[in-house]
Amino acid sequence: MPTSSRAGEPVFTADFGSSEQWVAGRSWAYPDGGPVNPGDNKLDHLTADPAYARSGVFRATRRRDGLWDSGLLTTEGSPQGFEVRTGDTLEARVRLPEETGAWPAIWTWRDGGQEVDVFEYHPDNPDLLELSNHVRGTHRYHRSAGVRPGGWIRLRTEFGSRSVVWWLDGEEVFADHRGVGRSWHAYLIVNLSVCAGRYHPAPPPGTTAMSYEVRDLRVFRPGARPLTDDVPH
Repeated sequence: MPTSSRAGEPVFTADFGSSEQWVAGRSWAYPDGGPVNPGDNKLDHLTADPAYARSGVFRATRRRDGLWDSGLLTTEGSPQGFEVRTGDTLEARVRLPEETGAWPAIWTWRDGGQEVDVFEYHPDNPDLLELSNHVRGTHRYHRSAGVRPGGWIRLRTEFGSRSVVWWLDGEEVFADHRGVGRSWHAYLIVNLSVCAGRYHPAPPPGTTAMSYEVRDLRVFRPGARPLTDDVPH
């Protein structure tokens, strides 16, 4: 995925299999770190099983108790403890899920907030991405013919102090003109949640598994030194 020089040098290249970069199956964005979050209309039961996230394919499977074992990775609490900062740019390629009830997202979190959603998606709205800056209370529902269940999309989010800017497949689609402020920083979360039915349909009874995929997730920082083999990725 080509990147303009003004985005800076890569300071983080996701290796989802790395236990230095990522913690699996728990997040303080969930009550008590998880594993469940029914108050947010989620059927998730977070699992650290590497089959659910460590390949970059984020999975969820139905449990007998009605919840879903779900894949989540976060940089919070990891040995590297990477945080996105004001001025950074995140890029990723994503294969969207097909199953009704799937709720994939790439987002940020720290200390009960600092949330910016690079994207959220629900296949019941097949051509729509949800783009949100909860730090400053802005959002956009963006529709595109290139967004569809099972399709690949390229995402880019610029975390500016005065404006967060979202790009889709090389086209700017939303600049919120609010930004995150000069001192903002937050951890990354990549996960697949499952809807409980309040805002979006829950999975139909015959669905027992769902997935989506994330590739080439990188964070760029203006003025950063290039990554080398001597610098942790």
